[in-house]
Amino acid sequence: MSDEDANPGAAPTLEQARKQIARYGLEADPQAVLVAVRLMAAGARLDRASEVHFARSGLSTGRYRLLVDLEDSDGEKSPSRLAKSLGVSRATVTGLVVGLEREGLVARRASTEDGRGAVVVLTARGSRRLRDMAADHFARLEALVGGLAPDERGLFLDLLERITRRIGALTAE
Repeated sequence: MSDEDANPGAAPTLEQARKQIARYGLEADPQAVLVAVRLMAAGARLDRASEVHFARSGLSTGRYRLLVDLEDSDGEKSPSRLAKSLGVSRATVTGLVVGLEREGLVARRASTEDGRGAVVVLTARGSRRLRDMAADHFARLEALVGGLAPDERGLFLDLLERITRRIGALTAE
């Protein structure tokens, strides 16, 4: 158990949210603020835990996601389509591909659709890496949400979707 797991009370409290809102003289809903702050904190903790998890297999979260995206796309995809589906920049995809290519997990080749473009291809070694880590990976994912009943997981998925649709509230000008 990590220090973070052992100290869930380190998360902000409703009283802290109330005090902060009062300090700034705002009319914000303390519970809404607390939900958002805890969601952001959980996301940061999950990001760190994901990196530790994927490092066991010699990957990063980004590299794993790219390999899975390729696998789900019949083994090949253009860098621009990868960037779009992963929600990252083309430069990020290039960096991920360079590292994966160095390990022999992906290769680049000319596109059969457009001789000018290139596609990234999942190699047999990349496919094998995903297969080799699958049992442990999926067992850990199940354990992560093991405290939720099936109906709670369904509700959680709905709530996540609704919140995800509103992420733009943080980035809007």
